[in-house]
Amino acid sequence: MPTHTDSELMRMIRMKQRDALELLYDRYAKLVYSFARRAAGSEPLAREIVQLVFTRLWTTRAEYDAAKGSFANWLITVTRNIAVDVLRRERRHAANVPMEWIEETKEASETDDPASELVRRSEISEVAAAASRLTVPQQRVIELLYWKGYTLQQIAEMGGEPVGTVKSRLHQALKSLRRHLQGLREER
Repeated sequence: MPTHTDSELMRMIRMKQRDALELLYDRYAKLVYSFARRAAGSEPLAREIVQLVFTRLWTTRAEYDAAKGSFANWLITVTRNIAVDVLRRERRHAANVPMEWIEETKEASETDDPASELVRRSEISEVAAAASRLTVPQQRVIELLYWKGYTLQQIAEMGGEPVGTVKSRLHQALKSLRRHLQGLREER
């Protein structure tokens, strides 16, 4: 493939020419990774951000306008926006997803009976312990599907993943929750 400008490559990407995406990746992956690594503070998150950046270039109608600035600056802006989203998600899911589940459960079952309250708190604690063992992607699927009302198809589109992957992740998450909760109940 002859040397193309970044603008030409973006036009080719909109026409779903995979070679153009590969060329842009070869040109800018190190820059995007370097920025993502500094922003995320961890290698796994940086790799995820790089993947999301180039997936977004491929899957959306992202418009780069050469008159507004260099492609590298535009790409770093895209990277920064994705990094912010990923970091928000990580912060929310690392500690807060189980707590959100707990708060909603608490509001749904307020009681004045001390014995019932003790049992309820114990159950909430068990659910939180089970949820904390899930991976972040598993927690995300549970949250989006059950707490926020998204469909499996919508969750797959948000993550740029096949529906089968999301279904598998959900199945594994529910299996893990069930196994952990059954283990706790058997210990009693």
